[in-house]
Amino acid sequence: MKKNIAEIINVSNEIYDKGLVSGKAGNISVRFKQNNKDVVAITPTLKSLSDLNEEDIVLVDMDGNTLTKGKPSSEVGMHLEIYKKRSDVNAIVHTHSPYATGFSFSSKNIKRLEGFGTITTPYLASIDYEKPGSDELATKTSENMENEDVLILKKHGVICVGENLKEAKLLAVFVEESAKTQFITYLLNSVEDKI
Repeated sequence: MKKNIAEIINVSNEIYDKGLVSGKAGNISVRFKQNNKDVVAITPTLKSLSDLNEEDIVLVDMDGNTLTKGKPSSEVGMHLEIYKKRSDVNAIVHTHSPYATGFSFSSKNIKRLEGFGTITTPYLASIDYEKPGSDELATKTSENMENEDVLILKKHGVICVGENLKEAKLLAVFVEESAKTQFITYLLNSVEDKI
C-alpha cells in the first residue's frame, strides 16, 4: 500500500511539473489488493497534485466508501466505474493538459499516432461534455473506455488508463505530445510559404 501511495505522489508531482495539470485540477488513482479485496488509492479533492503527502491520499472500496481520513477526488465515481468494467486496468490518470484539452474544446479530433499500440481508428475516442464529478460522466466514461485506453472528455480533459501507473502516465504524456504536434502542424499548414 505504501508503495502505491508513494507512486501516486511521485506521478502527481511529475505530471504537474510537465504542465499536464495546473491549480487543483486532475486526479490519479491506483487499484490494489488488500485482504483479498480491491482497494483504490486516489488523490484528494481540492488539493494541488504538486503538493501531496502520504496523508492526503484517500483509500476507498469499490463502492466508494472511504477507508481512511480525507475526501477523495470528486471524480472518484468515474475511476471506480472504469475499474469495474476493466479488470486489466489498475491505474488511471486524468489530466487537463493544455493541448489535448484545447482540442477537446474545438471541433477537431486528435489523430492516433504510432507509439501506443495498433492504430485501429484514425482518431482518439471522445465523449460529449458531462458535468465533472457527475454520475453521468462516470457512466459515459466507463462505457466508452471498455475498449479504449484513452478518452477525450469534451470541454474537460483527458483520461488515460493502464495496467500500472507508469503505463497510464506515459500514455497521458504521449497524448499531450501528439496533440501538441498536431496543433503545430495545423498552424504551419495555415501559413502560406513566402520563400
